[in-house]
Amino acid sequence: MRTDWSNYTMQTLLESKIAQDLPPLPTQYWGQITRLSAQMVTIDGLAALASIGDIVEMRGVNDRSVYGEIITLTPKEAIATAFGEVSGLTTGSRVFYHGQTDPRPDISWIGKVLDHSGRMQDGSLPEQGLTPAPLKAKPPSTMRKAIGNRLNTGIAAIDTFLPLCQGQRTGLFAGSGVGKSSLLATLAKGTNADIAILALVGERGREVRGFTEETLGVEGMKKSIVIVATSDEPPALKLRAAYLAMATAEYFRDQGLQVLLLFDSLTRFAEAHRSVALSAGETPSLRAFPPSTFQALAGLCERAGPGVAGKGDITAVFSVLVAGSNMEEPVADMVRGILDGHVVLDRTIAERGRYPAIDIRRSVSRALPDCASDEENQYLSRGRKLIGAYEDARSLIQAGLYQSGSDLLLDEAVLKYASLDNFISLTKQGTAETSFLTLADILHDGEIDEDSEIDLEISP
Repeated sequence: MRTDWSNYTMQTLLESKIAQDLPPLPTQYWGQITRLSAQMVTIDGLAALASIGDIVEMRGVNDRSVYGEIITLTPKEAIATAFGEVSGLTTGSRVFYHGQTDPRPDISWIGKVLDHSGRMQDGSLPEQGLTPAPLKAKPPSTMRKAIGNRLNTGIAAIDTFLPLCQGQRTGLFAGSGVGKSSLLATLAKGTNADIAILALVGERGREVRGFTEETLGVEGMKKSIVIVATSDEPPALKLRAAYLAMATAEYFRDQGLQVLLLFDSLTRFAEAHRSVALSAGETPSLRAFPPSTFQALAGLCERAGPGVAGKGDITAVFSVLVAGSNMEEPVADMVRGILDGHVVLDRTIAERGRYPAIDIRRSVSRALPDCASDEENQYLSRGRKLIGAYEDARSLIQAGLYQSGSDLLLDEAVLKYASLDNFISLTKQGTAETSFLTLADILHDGEIDEDSEIDLEISP
């Protein structure tokens, strides 16, 4: 169709030319709040645009912004969970759509403490990398590598009885106040992994600084990135901190590095997920947890582990809070079958002053027996037998009712238990080979059960 240019003025033509030369303005979509309830916000006008996990910005009085995440969609409405206090918001407040916001990890993040949004404690944004790391990525291919070589942690019990291998996922089951944080910090400082990512999800605010500056210290921070969401923050931010830690670990894994992910704790992650899921309308079923919580736990844990050929691995230690050492608690029961082993910290052991308070009998590493030699496996089997024999008869021994000579294995256990118990408390041992030499010395010292098949002679 022919255009009638006579209708245009020179001013119109000039404005059109200027507009063509300017870069296009980004389109900004917004809706408005129709209902507020605690941390839940119902939004009209974004349902056809948004997807689960998208970020929105809610502007209240005095243009104060509160960010949130879409968790439920209906044909007409979107429901978001707020990342902050909603008291400044009202029905009718505008809600601006931001979509997905994936972090861009960078090597400069090492040595820093970041929040759930990847910002430093003063609110500034650290240097950003070139490649985005999806917060909710899929696990690697099922054709990923097998579990790799044994890592050296410097903790005698873990380097021998409970080895931690490249790409292994282990649970650290403990109650409060039994040395869980100290053990995680020791792993961060002592392991020979290339980088350590620490996720502190639901940690008490006053303890974060103490953990990073005192427990972890300068030595531990040299190759660590700490990502924190404190206990007072909304559940959605705790989930975001957990996913940010995993995404950061995946970024460095894909650079070919060996990554140690120390996650404290899966229990608080599960509780935050339950809170968000119930707010989204899910029905609790498994002891107050909705069915999707197990799926979320499995999905998070599966993202750790061995990488594909040509990439690095994520070796993960997930802590699980167990009240009264009850391993049948919902979260503990859910994750035991997902992980490649579990280390149990026992309060009774901690109360008698032995740290780390690892209960060798109740702990297991599924990396064994493959990651140890035949000789090393014989040492471990013998050590477990002696520890078990003594602890089964502890009450008789302490009461003076056991008679020496009635059981050769128990006689040997009585002779060597104190040394074995002390061995489990050793840290800063260097390599696993050093720890096995120490264990061999203990087992070699004294009479040996004549039915044992192990040769305890140590080469000079």
